[in-house]
Order: sequence, then structure tokens, then C-alpha cells
Amino acid sequence: MPLADPVTKQVAIVGTTASGKSQVAMALAKELGNIELVSADSMAIYRGMDLATAKASVADRNLVPHHLIDIADPTEEFSVAAFQAAGVAALASVAKRGNHAIVVGGSGLYQRSLIDQLEIPPMYPEHRAQLEAEVAEGKMPELYGELLAADPEAASRIEASNARRLVRALEVIRGGAGKFSDHAPSLKSYPETAIPQWGISFAPELVDQRIEERFATWIAAGLVEEVEALLSLGKPLNRTALQAAGYAEMIEHLSGAISLDEAVARSCARSRQLARRQWRWFRRDPRITWLASPDEAICAMREVLQDPESPKVDRLARKAAQASLATSPAVVGR
Repeated sequence: MPLADPVTKQVAIVGTTASGKSQVAMALAKELGNIELVSADSMAIYRGMDLATAKASVADRNLVPHHLIDIADPTEEFSVAAFQAAGVAALASVAKRGNHAIVVGGSGLYQRSLIDQLEIPPMYPEHRAQLEAEVAEGKMPELYGELLAADPEAASRIEASNARRLVRALEVIRGGAGKFSDHAPSLKSYPETAIPQWGISFAPELVDQRIEERFATWIAAGLVEEVEALLSLGKPLNRTALQAAGYAEMIEHLSGAISLDEAVARSCARSRQLARRQWRWFRRDPRITWLASPDEAICAMREVLQDPESPKVDRLARKAAQASLATSPAVVGR
């Protein structure tokens, strides 16, 4: 893949939830003025899911162009392949306008679908529909047993209670695309990319504190009411939306199963777990240049965005090439 065009630069900022990556991207966009943001967040794509997704405010979106936000209804399934297609189109449109693009988000698979142009296995709607019907009939144990027999390696990486991933794995297998695990190993390879990446290092205590502060702010801003509105849409939310941290717990609260305090506590706990999973995902990528704070990230990214011919770009490109473990297109299985 050729290196990014020096006139229309594409860069990325990654990090865990509550790390400050979105603030970095927004600060640079406001300062430099020729930047558009491309979200790589698996939940910000859904209309009506605004608060617990930490979605950019309407005011910020009016000030700086944002892409891949509010592009789907939470009652409809939206695949990684669909996200990738929308993201490729968004990056092309930014370049056509002569602006720089910052890819920003913490959903590692979605981010890599843009960074590495991952090859996504096909969808099999008929098999998916049948599998979802079996899940609704309470056949999760049988389905997990089927996966265990057909693909033990995939089964070892998927929790027996995770309906979304279980359905996707069996959909690929029943559809004839081979073992689900056969599509995952290339995620361990990190080919040369046209998009330099910076990351904000994980500071557990700080991130945990921010998570609790954010949930308190979101509750005050009307998170419960937002979830009530989602439940009143007339159609059930898709599996991804139903499992989103903050939303699943508020749905439990609204059903009367748990108190609001318990819902908040569980939401914070799940978000802390999410942050640690995100960190494990991103820290494996040797192409990411890690920085200690949002301020350091702003300084490093500003240098490249203001001066695309900076030697730092060449160093990053060489680093990416040296880190490459494969030159063939990456393949992803979920």
C-alpha cells in the first residue's frame, strides 16, 4: 500500500475509553482548521445512542465535520463490513476536499478495518436468521457445543454466553467459509499502513476515575430517559446495541430488576473491563507510537499535520515497515 498523500494526510489516534483521544482530535481540528474526524466507534454509529457512547456533541459536530456518527438505527444490524465501506468512502471524501482526516476511536476491529483495509468474510443472512431463532429458543448451550465440536480454537476465545459472537462464528462455519478461527490469525500481523497511528497510554487509575465521573454526568444529562426513548422505538434493539455498556444496565434498571445505583455501578465496572480489553488489543500493534498524555499526543500529531514532509513521517513509515509481519491483505473473522 502506498504511503499517504503528503497533501491530504490521514492519521489516527487510539486509546481506551475515557483516555482523552477524542479531545485530542477535536483540539487539533479546532486549531488547524483543515481537519475532519472519522469515528471508529462501534456504538457511535447508532442514532439515539448519544450519552453512554461519549458521542461528540451536536455543537462540536457543527463546528468540525464528523463522519461515521449516526449512520444506522439501533434496531437494525450493522456489520463491520458495512462500517468499513462507509469509512473508506468517508476518507475518500475528506481527501477530495483537500482536508486532513483523523481516525479516532477505541473499537479496535473497526479501527483496523480502516487502517489495514481488512478483508471481511461474507455475511450469510439465512444462516444468521436461523441461528438467531435458535438463540431465542434458548439453545445457546447446544450452539456452543456445535462451535466447540466444529472449531475448538474459536470456542476457547468466545464466552458461552456471548450470543453475538457465537452467532457470527457459527454463521461463518455454516455458510461454508471454513473455521471461524481460520480468519483470525492474520489479525496478529501488522502490515505497513498509509495511516500513522498515535496512542494515549493506559493509566488505569485516571481512566477509572474518568469513567465514574462520566457516568455521573450522563445520568444527570438524562441517560435513563435516553434509554427509555430507545425502548419506545417500536422495534427491538439489535444485539450490539443491547450489549453496550451503560445501555444494557439501564435496560435492566428500567425493567425493575436492579436499582439505578446498581445499574451505574455495573456500567462503570463493565467500562473498566472494556478499557483493559482495549488496551490489550492496541498494545499488541507495534506500529502505534505511544504517548503519555493527551497534550503529548496533540504536540506529536500537530507536527506531522502541519508539516507532512517532516522527517518524523519518514521515521514512522520505516517503523511500520519494520513492524510488518505480513504483506498479504489481513483477514478478519468477526
